[in-house]
Amino acid sequence: MRQLLVWSPFGELDRIARRWEPSFSRLLDDIEDGGNEALMPAIEVYVKDGNLLVRADMPGLDPNDIEVMILGNVLAVKGERKKNEQEVKKDDYLPREVSYGSFERRMSLPEGVATDKAKAASKNDVVEITLPMAKEAVAKKIPIEAEVEKKVEVTRK
Repeated sequence: MRQLLVWSPFGELDRIARRWEPSFSRLLDDIEDGGNEALMPAIEVYVKDGNLLVRADMPGLDPNDIEVMILGNVLAVKGERKKNEQEVKKDDYLPREVSYGSFERRMSLPEGVATDKAKAASKNDVVEITLPMAKEAVAKKIPIEAEVEKKVEVTRK
């Protein structure tokens, strides 16, 4: 004879939490240890006055620890966030969301960019790379023609 088992939703949640706990703690360890993904700078790319502008947020980085390189049509921004000289013991942190270590961000450049005339500047923790573009390389806005739907009237006799 089979027994009826009582289902416990909280017991089910506890079982799921125990199964995911090792993976979740490894993820937190990776972030805490300064995994490369956490260091990737946020970038924005736009065209202004015939130039391609690439802006990368580099909060807290010394411009001497940042390197901008172009090889072919690939732009690379490399850097390293160094730990503070005043070392704090791991146990003394409450939350710690800042990552340390080196990173590299690459992006393909469009055709028509004068890579030999590239300039880079750093201001307010943002590195701005300016690349002149040929007139042919600047995007052209194409208007969209909307077709009006023709309505057919049906008359009954």
